[in-house]
Amino acid sequence: MLASNNGDPRQCASNLLKLTRGENPYDRIKGIDAAITDAPSASARYDAIAEAEWVLDTYEPRVEVEGIDFEAPDAQGGDFSTITQIKLREEEDNE
Repeated sequence: MLASNNGDPRQCASNLLKLTRGENPYDRIKGIDAAITDAPSASARYDAIAEAEWVLDTYEPRVEVEGIDFEAPDAQGGDFSTITQIKLREEEDNE
């Protein structure tokens, strides 16, 4: 993973947000719940934001979520995306 630049925290966060829950056979809860695409757009917005925050907080401790926005250019067709602003967390010194 590191050899192909997948070890960068920003890339790892991006990969996590592209996973669908259940897709990873060894960690079935990792990823975004696909049922959000079938939810009414009013609730899907908040569900998608909450899912993205949870996934990043749970699986990528090297980043901090600064903000998440939700866009649905074609909500009827299930076309939506989350725009996430993250920053790298500072390494804590234990000395």
